[in-house]
Amino acid sequence: MYFLGIDLGSSSIKLAVLDGNTGKAIANATVPDKEMQMLAPKQGWAEQDPELWWKYICNGIKQLKSGGVDLKTIKAIGISYQMHGLVLTDRNLNVLRPSIIWCDSRAAPLGDNIYKEKGSAFFQDKILGSPGNFTASKLKWIQENEPHLFEQAAHMMLPGDFIAAKFSGVAQTSKSGLSEAALWNFKKGELATDVLDAMGLPVHLIPEIVSNFENQATILPKIAQELGLAEDVQITYRAGDQPNNALSLNVNEPGEIATTAGTSAVIYSVSDTNAFDKNNRVNTFLHVNDTEVQKRNGILLCINGSGILYQWLRKIISGGSEHLISYDFLNEQASKVTAGSDGLRFYPFGNGVERIFNNKEATSGLQNLNFNRHETSHLVRSACEGIVFAMNYGFEIMQEIGAGGNLVKATQANLFLSPVFREIFVNTTQTSLELYETNGAEGAARGAAYGFGHYKTLSEANESLKRIKTIEPTAALSSTYAEWYALWKNNIQINN
Repeated sequence: MYFLGIDLGSSSIKLAVLDGNTGKAIANATVPDKEMQMLAPKQGWAEQDPELWWKYICNGIKQLKSGGVDLKTIKAIGISYQMHGLVLTDRNLNVLRPSIIWCDSRAAPLGDNIYKEKGSAFFQDKILGSPGNFTASKLKWIQENEPHLFEQAAHMMLPGDFIAAKFSGVAQTSKSGLSEAALWNFKKGELATDVLDAMGLPVHLIPEIVSNFENQATILPKIAQELGLAEDVQITYRAGDQPNNALSLNVNEPGEIATTAGTSAVIYSVSDTNAFDKNNRVNTFLHVNDTEVQKRNGILLCINGSGILYQWLRKIISGGSEHLISYDFLNEQASKVTAGSDGLRFYPFGNGVERIFNNKEATSGLQNLNFNRHETSHLVRSACEGIVFAMNYGFEIMQEIGAGGNLVKATQANLFLSPVFREIFVNTTQTSLELYETNGAEGAARGAAYGFGHYKTLSEANESLKRIKTIEPTAALSSTYAEWYALWKNNIQINN
């Protein structure tokens, strides 16, 4: 019995087919061949075409078939997706405009103004935070700036909801999805209609609400025929990429922590309380296994400029060549320099406003650059240090609200492939790091298997999860990184 997992990122889309009987992935695919384009029509904007996502996913499924997977044996589909994006469609599910994705900053001032007008108590009592730059604020931006499109809208969906709708023809969203959109009332356990009212947004744009795990919909016969799937395939799981990353690492219980460093850098801690940061620098969302009788929230720290900084470095150092240098080369360069990068400090805040600074921009770039001393290796290592230091800045906030810990789990992927990055991480955060062999698409497939009922518990779904290694901090390096982190932190420049 096979299950298909789809992980819709902003750089690429990964697919995996899981054999439910062995708990192992039998096939993987990544599309497209090059990193997906992120459109920036104006400063601070970030958009992508949802129909392109669907095209790439269809291509990925065809790749799985050409690789020998019998698609007819797939029983259910799980979907993981980039959080906080907005997809707006008409009643026939036609996309009305490009998706405003997670790192788009345009709605941040609008969300902050509404937060100030209604007062922090109004919002924090309901959604445990601010509308900020989340999906609800992006919808409000459309209402105010593109009213002709807003009037045509029938459904507000998150990116994964749209992909599910392309499979099934049914517009839906999930409970955890509404929480990441700043539209879930944590105390009442329902859609935050009072927040919609306060923002002047109509409730009819919210599609059917489903649980993260259940038979949410069945795929359309036409889609099944086009893709070579069986007509009874169900969609049984959907979640934002960071809750799904936690699920992929079996981080589902209070005190457990997951991290990732892809396009953005994230630390995600599971809690059984409605803990939140009163200054809205880290955010609280429903975790995938939250139920009426078992509270499970995820406290999320996000740094926008992480892997995207590493991508930028790769392109810059490649000098415009079509054949980009490898990430292995960058990792090797970082290893040539000792901790502190000979005084060079990198601030990775060049991808829009940052939540850890209350949705304000901070100065990005280099400090203490010396043309006679600093080389490519210093540049790469200082970038790694800057990313981890920014993560630690947020981790300190998480610790303040009781969402810290000493053990963190990560997939051995993206920046966590770099031994230098891992060294910086454990010795700066003062945590032990466990690395696992998995990915978001496999996690989505496990979620689909659990939602289908093939596994009785999430722990059972993750029994075959393979731990690769554990990395511990050392006293000497911890002391060194504490010194460099303090200097870095003291020189942050926030743009008011």
